[in-house]
Amino acid sequence: MGYVERISSDKFERWPGKASMLRRLDFELTERCNNNCIHCSINLPADDPSALERELSAGEVRRMLTEVAALGGMEARFTGGEPLLREDFEELYLFARRLGLKVMIFTNGRLIDRRLADLFAKIPPLIPIEITVYGMHSDSYEDVTRVKGSFAQFRRGLELLRQRNVPFAIKTALLPPNREEIDELESFAADIPWMDAPPQRVVFLEKRCRRDDPEKDRRIEAMRLSPEEALAVITRRADRYRKEMYEFCGKFLGPPGDRLFPCGAGHGGSVDAYGRLEPCLGLRAPELTYDLRNGSLKEAVLDFFPRVRVMRASNAEYLRRCARCFLKSLCDQCPARSWNETGALDRPLEFQCSLTHLQAQWLGLLRPGEHGWEIEDWPSRIGHIPRENPSCRL
Repeated sequence: MGYVERISSDKFERWPGKASMLRRLDFELTERCNNNCIHCSINLPADDPSALERELSAGEVRRMLTEVAALGGMEARFTGGEPLLREDFEELYLFARRLGLKVMIFTNGRLIDRRLADLFAKIPPLIPIEITVYGMHSDSYEDVTRVKGSFAQFRRGLELLRQRNVPFAIKTALLPPNREEIDELESFAADIPWMDAPPQRVVFLEKRCRRDDPEKDRRIEAMRLSPEEALAVITRRADRYRKEMYEFCGKFLGPPGDRLFPCGAGHGGSVDAYGRLEPCLGLRAPELTYDLRNGSLKEAVLDFFPRVRVMRASNAEYLRRCARCFLKSLCDQCPARSWNETGALDRPLEFQCSLTHLQAQWLGLLRPGEHGWEIEDWPSRIGHIPRENPSCRL
């Protein structure tokens, strides 16, 4: 009867009349993990002594969380490695929630015990916990994690959350041991009451984000799908995909120009396990870091982030192709992936380019042999995306 009004968090002001300087900050609480996944781009052993010695202390994380709230932030994301490995995880979680922050948790679920499940039920994170599934059976799961007993621990964690009605969602990475389990995974996800869509899938496996292990990078690259195989996965639910892309392309396609970060990078960021602030969770380029141990988050928001937002590409091939390509928003090439793959922020990635052009042909945006950077009448192309018939072409 007018006593309560529901307001979107995107429009909410923590303090009316004062604009929020920061919406969310990601915290990579540790690089350590209790899995040893065949594809992982970041993990260190769970008991790595060097990492343990260098990681941010609980006091340092609390200071940064306090700054997030003071700058008008509404959300913190805890990830890793495996964030639940931190002995002070419960302390940090409660501190963030007492500040009024929503907490997004990325985890493999293995360390969710009764105590943690009870905590999440009593003081909910307010965002569904995201749990990665590496296989639907112990063989496939443990072929990925390379840890005996990990599958049973993961399933126990899910069941403890389900019993307490704690919202969670699942996601996966497509890998040789689990590629034949997509249908089974989607059926499993359909029974999770907090999921209204199929689970997110990592199709393009990332190389080591610190460029620190060339041999593992070669193994990761060998496990990747071809662009044609990736397209088959992406379009396997053709009607749903076509509807989503019809709406997405109408809103977001168009040449991006030479701006390096047209995404949200530089409006938020990620703090790694050692206090280095970076524009996003996947980008670890040393030249794009800000040391929060010797600076404040407010200083970073006022100085570091604005410098990131105005950075421009200079690579000639990027400027010839990517900057002029109306398909750029459909493409997963970005400074983070470019740096991980090549050591540069602005180089075209051939796998992503090939996959994007295959998608565009499938959607009817391009004819075979055409390139997105050559098309001048791209607005009319978008207007002719067929809603239903996947065989329709220009």
